[in-house]
Amino acid sequence: MSGSRLTLDRLRTLVAAGSVDTVVLAMTDMQGRLQGKRIAADYFLSDVVPNSAEGCGYLLAVDIDMNTVDGYEISSWEKGYGDFVLVPDFDTLRMVPWHPATAMVQCDVTHHDGTPVPVSPRQVLRRQLERLAGYGWRAYVGTELEFIVFRDTYEQAWDKDYQRLTPANQYNADYSILGTAKVEPLLRRLRNEMAGAGLTVESAKGECNLGQHEIAFKYAEALTTCDDHSVYKTGAKEIAGQEDYSLTFMAKYNEREGNSCHIHFSLRDEGGAPVMAGDEPHGFSRVMQHFLAGQLACLAEFSLLLAPTVNSYKRYVPGSFAPTAIAWGRDNRSCALRVVGHGSSLRFENRVPGGDVNPYLAVAALIAAGLHGIEHQLELEAEFTGNAYTSDAPHVPATLRDAVAAFEQSEAAALAFGKDVVRHYTHAGRVELADFDAAVTDWERRRGFERL
Repeated sequence: MSGSRLTLDRLRTLVAAGSVDTVVLAMTDMQGRLQGKRIAADYFLSDVVPNSAEGCGYLLAVDIDMNTVDGYEISSWEKGYGDFVLVPDFDTLRMVPWHPATAMVQCDVTHHDGTPVPVSPRQVLRRQLERLAGYGWRAYVGTELEFIVFRDTYEQAWDKDYQRLTPANQYNADYSILGTAKVEPLLRRLRNEMAGAGLTVESAKGECNLGQHEIAFKYAEALTTCDDHSVYKTGAKEIAGQEDYSLTFMAKYNEREGNSCHIHFSLRDEGGAPVMAGDEPHGFSRVMQHFLAGQLACLAEFSLLLAPTVNSYKRYVPGSFAPTAIAWGRDNRSCALRVVGHGSSLRFENRVPGGDVNPYLAVAALIAAGLHGIEHQLELEAEFTGNAYTSDAPHVPATLRDAVAAFEQSEAAALAFGKDVVRHYTHAGRVELADFDAAVTDWERRRGFERL
């Protein structure tokens, strides 16, 4: 355990010494955001630790703007928008270095009788991890999350209606040491303070869009990676705000390169031995062959969990390093599924998610797809070589509307996640579509104000 990961006994010592006075109690909502409360540390220890806490059920039944939305079974005016229970997972207890004297704990969401709320993203993932454990396997995951940095504060960006913002770099700074140096004070804070929150930092590098960067963290067990991903995404915005910058994880901010969130995935057995490597072609095991075949079979149907917003689908442009073809290849970035590594490092990378992804739902989708391949003993198609953008391979859904329809009709999704989860997230997709369909965009105004 790193010094920034806390036990309850260590937290009690820090609170008694006056080194911690606030505990952030957080859950992850449908949009992948941390929601919750800041709690006085003494009260957290005396009341929340033995009894948990409560939060309004609408946290899993709102749109991105936090508007209450009709049509959810879990929470509504008819049900009085009652509370559910936030149960701290003390394995997630950590310091929050970018706020003074602050610790954080992440929560599972339950009903008052102690049963899990099945549509909670953390529970959706837990259910798939339990299925995986039935085979004696554990999932290891790394997420590569890109963002674009601007020299405008969040308040200035709001006032400008997010137009004509100044990117932190004026040119493509992909792998550029000079380019990253221009924002190194911010990147250094992000690296060091995420390490202080218990994440294992690997590197920072520039990316292709103007002001675009990526900080990479070491892989970990799936639930830990998703918890850390949520902390990082929130913390990065908070640190940027403190430095009078803003940054966005939007999947597609402009017509240049989008923000990806590639997900690396591997399996180990209960003794820690890798199970994807073997003596089959490409150095695969039979498990790897079936698991990867399941990814291909389910990717279109599960895309709603990988790409949850209207904006997500703007990334899928040929030649953009965002995939359009549902194919797999060895170290081939034109495919949706890229296999990398050898032996114990063998893994696949799903390149479909963007920076707007909810990591719990996406990783749950990868596990469910893999187990679909295992349970049906699916045979793996031949490796794709060459440019998948120009191939006749099946395509990633082109729009959120297509993805919602595919998820709703998917027998594999209903079996893996349960009909309640399918209904919940199908409805969330339709809410997103209704909001977009009602909006008048800048593109429409520019196109039609004078010329139509």
